[in-house]
Amino acid sequence: MTSLALHRTRALAGRVLRQLRADPRFVAVSLAIPLVIIFLLKVFFDAIDIPMFDQTRFAIPGAAFIVHFVTYILTAIVLVRERVGGTMERMFINGYRQLEIIGGYLGAYTILATWQSLLILTWVAFLFDLGYTVAAYAQIYLVIWLLSVLSMALGILVSNFARTEGQVIPFIPLIVVPSVFLSGMIVAVEDLPGWAQVLSRFTPLFYANEVLQEIISGGSVLDAWQPFLALPLLTAGVLVLASRTLREGR
Repeated sequence: MTSLALHRTRALAGRVLRQLRADPRFVAVSLAIPLVIIFLLKVFFDAIDIPMFDQTRFAIPGAAFIVHFVTYILTAIVLVRERVGGTMERMFINGYRQLEIIGGYLGAYTILATWQSLLILTWVAFLFDLGYTVAAYAQIYLVIWLLSVLSMALGILVSNFARTEGQVIPFIPLIVVPSVFLSGMIVAVEDLPGWAQVLSRFTPLFYANEVLQEIISGGSVLDAWQPFLALPLLTAGVLVLASRTLREGR
């Protein structure tokens, strides 16, 4: 990136952050919705009367899924709203390039995701009375944070194909359903048909769940370095696709 490109990216990120400060309801919703869903998840787990069911093993992966889902949807809707309002078109007219636009939005919302991930992990640890070590919590936080950034990248990519906020809705099951059934959270990926195992490698939650299961079992990200490395690599790939498909028109 040139100095001009970096300046534009920082300027856009600053504008988006000012928008967030001016819209406390959106920030509150972004932070509160995952907490409410996790509370309901705790209520659901408490109601399950199955011998040997260890809800703590599902708490962290479940929280990761909620972060993935909420971040993806909110990012897509916000970016479509920017497009509908003509903001995207004005940026192109002013000479902004695709990578500068994507970098600006991603930089701003990554700050929100940083606080969101920390708040969610703290809430899950409190509700489920988890007793992991500080090192384990730090690694779990890093995985959830990387997943949230990847989810934002997916939201940006999806927003490029939607011209209204309503058009985002069909893309919800396209991402969410495979994430649930192919991630290994419900059924072990090894027990799925061969074609489903191949598809699972294209779902972000599969890699996040692989790393999280290793950590909560007493290991570390070093023991699952391949799926851990896949998260930033997938993010980079999705961002490249997003920059290629970002267009000026509404």
